[in-house]
Parts: sequence; structure tokens; C-alpha cells
Amino acid sequence: MREAHEREQAVGVDHYVSDTPGLGGRLRETAADFRVREVETVTPEPVDAAPGSYPHLLVRARLTEWDTNDFARAVANAAGVGRERVSWAGTKDKHAVTTQLFTLRGFDPEDVPSVSGADLTVVGRLGRALAFGDLAGNAFEIRLRGADGDPDATVAALADWTALGGGTRLSPETATTVPDGVTDDESGETVAVPNWFGHQRFGSRRPITHEVGRRLVAGDPRGAVLAYVGSPFDTEPEESRVARRRVEREAASDDPEWGAVLASFPSRLRFERSMLHRLVEGVSAADDGELPVAPDDPDARWWYALGAVPENLQRLFVHAAQSFLFNKILSERLARGLPFTRPVEGDVVCFGDDTAGVAAPDPDRTQRATADRVDVLARHCERGRAFVTAPLIGHETTLADGEPGEIERGVLADAGVDPSEFTLPGSYDSAGTRRAITCVTDLRVGTVDGDPVFGFGLPSGAYATALLREFSKAAPSAL
Repeated sequence: MREAHEREQAVGVDHYVSDTPGLGGRLRETAADFRVREVETVTPEPVDAAPGSYPHLLVRARLTEWDTNDFARAVANAAGVGRERVSWAGTKDKHAVTTQLFTLRGFDPEDVPSVSGADLTVVGRLGRALAFGDLAGNAFEIRLRGADGDPDATVAALADWTALGGGTRLSPETATTVPDGVTDDESGETVAVPNWFGHQRFGSRRPITHEVGRRLVAGDPRGAVLAYVGSPFDTEPEESRVARRRVEREAASDDPEWGAVLASFPSRLRFERSMLHRLVEGVSAADDGELPVAPDDPDARWWYALGAVPENLQRLFVHAAQSFLFNKILSERLARGLPFTRPVEGDVVCFGDDTAGVAAPDPDRTQRATADRVDVLARHCERGRAFVTAPLIGHETTLADGEPGEIERGVLADAGVDPSEFTLPGSYDSAGTRRAITCVTDLRVGTVDGDPVFGFGLPSGAYATALLREFSKAAPSAL
């Protein structure tokens, strides 16, 4: 197997499954090069339904270069309401054109504000806010600019990699189509790749989110804050690196001057500045319920600083640590030559249902692949009814048996992690779950001005770069 890029190995992705030469190229040279459309699952009531029973206005937004959190804040600010009244089902890439749903609590259609770079369409009302995961998947149209070579060899290699049974798959009926103006490859192909957590999970320019989470799991909120606010990377502007180096110097002193650090911090690093501001304020400024520990806890000031970021980002810290371990487990499974689309003895397999054309795994419906059941479960995987899984480690995670279980326990031991350590205060607590280890999708490849354009769909939570990296084989910064 071909080794992954060094920056990918830093987040647990050690290999490519195709040995074909990389096409190189760049993603997201313009926002229109990367188009994402949610495959929706919610069925709204009409717009004129009683607001008392259906207080959440459902809006479909077509966003150009908007971070999901930033857009939600912009809508709330423009309407003069709190950010907590805006909810969504899935976080999308900023450097893209995305189409996704939002709910606006307590809004009437005429209250929906205009926001630059956003086209908003009111589609109905719901009785509840959208929750994270309220979508079946995402459909993609992605152009790889400046690529050099023919993608067909990689398509063939990926098709050969697996028997193409099992995994998580978006059906052709709901997958995106190659856009107008593209020379369409009529044949298409069904391909599979490991269900990696992409580099975006950890930070594309500065992959430290999992390091923050690993320090939280280790019971070190101080280290988590300093990892997030400090930790300079050579991919950042010099101004940012200078500010982060000052954080590290002050942290090493006996009497850190956090106020001076805050004054020198770039304004664009909004979340880092919020954390520093809370370090300057001190715990005495905390409101009731803002601290996940007692105010006299020795680590209270650091937990208070972490609480400056939105709750979904707080959860992401721990999720990123889980994602790193998941990637390491998949890497070791690849290195040992174990199959991905069918179980071996000891695996934990989950079943799934078809939702809006997506074969969606249900991690609450699992079965162990014992010696007398492995062949039966393999047939379910071949038919797309079941999925081989690996753990997202938490304090209630079920680990596999046999060689898969040996891999899972070995990765945890190497990382010095015990599942019980995911028992954490507040939003950081995670019971854990399991996740399918393969993505299977129906891929169509066309061209625009010589650049390959990929049309495919993936289930919720899967990363487009898990597929596209096999074609490009470029550094994560290009993806």
C-alpha cells in the first residue's frame, strides 16, 4: 500500500488503498468548485401552519463561502435575536457553495433577514428545531483544478479494492449529477474507500482539534486551552504564529500576563480571543451554569475559558480525539489486510435502514460476528443491509473480539487512553458509539476545461476528501 502524506499520518490516516499515481490538483480554488447539497429527511408543515404548534420556521439556504456557525450568528444578529434560536442539521465546508436547511425559532417569514452570500427560501414549519444529524447524507459536485492525468486508473483500482458489498452508500437516485457543461462519463462506477475522518475534522491548516480533545480526555483542561490558543503552525500567517508563540512563553512563566497576550492577538482569531478574555476575567465572572465544575476546583478557570466557544465546538474537541483513534484503527486494519466490506470473526456489525435513498447504519442495532454467524452477516453486508464497524471510543463503547478487538485495544494502549476517561463534565462527556468503516458510492466523473469533476453522494458524517484524496494524493492543504 502507498503511504499517506505526512500531515495525514499526523491525524491517523496512514495509507492510500490505490497505488495509482496522484493527479495532484487543487480543491476549492473557487467556492463554485465545491458544491454540497443536503439529502433532506424532514417533512415540514405548510408555512401558514399555527406558529404555536410549529414555532420553528424551516429555511433552505444556499450559501457561498459561509462557515455554518458564522452564518447562524449572522442571521441571528441581523434579526436582533440570540444565536440559540438558529439550528441546523450538519456543518458544511466554508470554502464551498452549500445548500442546507436551518430552523429559526419564533420567526415569521417576513422576519427572515437578508444576508450577503446567502439565498434563503422559506419551505415550511416544524414543531421542533433541527438537530445535528437530521439529514440522510450529502450530494457533491467537486472540480479538481490543475490535475494532471486520467482518473480512470484510480476508479478501476478503487473498484477492485473491494467486492463492493456493505459500507455506507448513497443511491444513484439521490446522488448529485454531473453539472451542466460537463462531458459526462455515461458508465460511472461504484467504488469504495475507508470511511476516514477527513483533515477538516482536525483543522485543515492547523490540525490540533484532536490534540485539544486528547488533553481533555487526559483530565488536563489547562493543556487543552493552551493547545488551542497556542500551538503555532507553519501554514498560518506570521502574525498568528507570533501571537501563539507568546501564549507558550507566558504559559511557561510563573505569572502569565494574559491581558497583554489578548491585546496582541489578531482579531480574526475570534475563539482564541474569547478564551483569553475569560482567562483575564477569571472565574468570578462566570454566570450560573457556565462552569462544568465547582468554582473552587483548581481547573475551574480553564474549564471557564473552554466554555467561551460554542457548545458544538466544545463537543467537537472530544469528537476529534475519538476520530483520531478511529482513523488509527482503520489504518491498522488496512496494514493487516483485513477486509472492510465484510466481517471477520470478532467484528461488530451494525444493521441499517434506507432513509431517503441512503443505506444508513444504525449503531444501536449491532451483532457480533461469532464463528457461527460471520457468513450470515457477510451476506447481509454484501446486500447493503449491514456494515462492519469500528469504535468511536467513549465510556460505554463496545469493543470487538478476535483480531479486530486486538487492533482496537492495541490502538488505545498505544495512545494511553482508557474508555472510562471519556466520562467528562458537561458537553465534553461522551458515551461513544460505533461507525461504519467503509464508504461505498456511485461515482460519476466528467470534465470541464480538462479538469475532472466528480459527482457522488455520501451518507451523513462521511467526508468527500476520503474519496478525493485517492485521486489527488496531494498534501492535505491542497484538499
